[in-house]
Amino acid sequence: MDASTQWEVVGRIALAAVLGAMIGLEREYRGYPAGVRTMALVCMGSAIFADMSRLYGGDDRIAAQIVTGIGFLGAGLIFREGYTVKGVTTAATIWCAAAIGVALGIEAYIVAIAG
Repeated sequence: MDASTQWEVVGRIALAAVLGAMIGLEREYRGYPAGVRTMALVCMGSAIFADMSRLYGGDDRIAAQIVTGIGFLGAGLIFREGYTVKGVTTAATIWCAAAIGVALGIEAYIVAIAG
C-alpha cells in the first residue's frame, strides 16, 4: 500500500473518530454510559476493518463479522432490572456507531455523515 492510500485511510479514521465522538459527547452530556471514547473507538475500529477489508478483498465477510461482533458486545450491555430492561439504547447506539464506521470505510461519506 503506497503512502497516499495510507493517508486516505488515516483521513477516514479521523473522520470516524470525530463522528463517533459526536455521538458519545451527546451521551456523556446526558449522563449515559458508553460516551465519547467508547463511541469514537467503535466507529474507528469499524472503519479500519472495513477499509482493510475493501483494500485487501473480502468486502462482505469482514462487514458481516463487524455486525456480529458489535451485536455480541451490545448483548452484554442489556440486562433486566426488576420489570424493566436497561441498556437497549446503549447497545443500539454502539451498533449504529459501528455502522457509521463501516460506511466510512467503504467511502460512503454522505451516508456516514447522515447516519
